[in-house]
Amino acid sequence: MTVKQISVFLENKAGCLAAFTKVLRENDIDMRAMSIAETPDFGILRIIVDDTYKTACVLKEAEYIFSITPVLAVEVTDEAGGLYQIVQLLGDNKINLEYTYAFITRKRGQAYMIFRVEDNEKAIDVLEKNGVHIVSQEELDEL
Repeated sequence: MTVKQISVFLENKAGCLAAFTKVLRENDIDMRAMSIAETPDFGILRIIVDDTYKTACVLKEAEYIFSITPVLAVEVTDEAGGLYQIVQLLGDNKINLEYTYAFITRKRGQAYMIFRVEDNEKAIDVLEKNGVHIVSQEELDEL
C-alpha cells in the first residue's frame, strides 16, 4: 500500500517555485505534502497531491521534468517518541530509509510522514505487523 510521490526538477533561482505552484493553483491541484532538496543550480521538489494522474498530465503539458515514485505514507502518533518507534522497526529489520518528510492534516492527535525506503513491501509488512498504520492513496486523498 503505497502512495504516489511526484518528484519535479526545478532550477534553483528566484521565482521557480512560485511559477510551479501557480501551475498547480491554475489547475486546482491540492498539495498534501512537499519537500525540497537543493544544490546550487537545481532542486528536486517532492510532492504528494490530491490527483496524481491529473498533475502528471498538467506537468507534462507545462514541460516540467518529473518522475513518479511509490512511497509510504505513515501515521505517526503525535507524541514524544512516536517517530522513534517507526524508524527503530525499520532499522531492526534492515530496511534502509532513503529520506523522509512530514506533512500535516486537519486530523488532531496524529502526525503523518512520507518514507522512501529500499523495499516498500518489506517495510509495509514489518510496520503493519507492529500496529503501524500505513495510509493508502484513497485515505490520503480524504485527509
